[in-house]
Amino acid sequence: MLDISTVQVEEVTIKTEDGWLLSGSLFQGGDPQVGVLISAGTGFPRRIYRHVAAYFATRGAAVLTYDFRGIGDSKPADLAGSGIDYPDWGRHDMSAALHRLAEAVPNAPLTTLGHSIGGQFVGFMEAQSDVERHAFVGVGSGYWGVHKWRNVPIELFFWWGYGSYCLARFGFIPAGGLWGGEALPPDVFKTWRRWSARRSYLLPELADGRYPHHFDKVKAPISAWVLSDDPIATETACSDTLSHYPNCQKHLVVRRPFDLGSKKVGHEGAFRKGHEPLWEELWDWLSCGSLPTSAQAK
Repeated sequence: MLDISTVQVEEVTIKTEDGWLLSGSLFQGGDPQVGVLISAGTGFPRRIYRHVAAYFATRGAAVLTYDFRGIGDSKPADLAGSGIDYPDWGRHDMSAALHRLAEAVPNAPLTTLGHSIGGQFVGFMEAQSDVERHAFVGVGSGYWGVHKWRNVPIELFFWWGYGSYCLARFGFIPAGGLWGGEALPPDVFKTWRRWSARRSYLLPELADGRYPHHFDKVKAPISAWVLSDDPIATETACSDTLSHYPNCQKHLVVRRPFDLGSKKVGHEGAFRKGHEPLWEELWDWLSCGSLPTSAQAK
């Protein structure tokens, strides 16, 4: 059983370059040998990742989890009028969080673990040269056509039915109902919906200069874990996202729930207790660059 009695958790405030204050948690279990930045999926608060963060801390890491602006403890009073756009999470929040982690462990190598959009948005993050390697879990394009077909009807209804209704009534996407995550700012939802309507996803808006980015500057290797029962981040969806990073080594690891001693993992279950076999693989990659023998070069 995981013994986290030696793990210290410090609640921190992260100030972004454009003035937002983000809430974060810094996990440490002793003299850190590596820094791990955990970036959340869309609508997931940082508390979802506390178990894997504590696990890494017991192995010799300093781990920073944080809430993107508009989410969890980083939510403003007026979400509808916040002006938060989707790429802000990568451009401003991930960059600031990486800088805060570097301050905490100035002599340790830096790595990232991205869940869902937390991996997609690595290309928006500045200071790319400071990161040694990236791990992705459940990361894949939001385009509905590369998701499992059983999921498509509910996705399309969410985008164009339920979401449109919520925007008209509330001005944002509230938590609960059809949406299981935290409440979403309106421009986050609109940008996510716009990208998810096409196979090229965010690429056209990178090409036309709408959003400054660093996707072509990512040189640190990426290893992406796909869970076979994830209806969203399928192998195809993950491969599409990996193709957005043209100048680094990339690997893909496919795991079935059975491989992890579980009946179900899905899109977010990898971070729940009981999935230590996966956490061990992630740790081997983040700490020393060791991959499972089944990893496929992409």
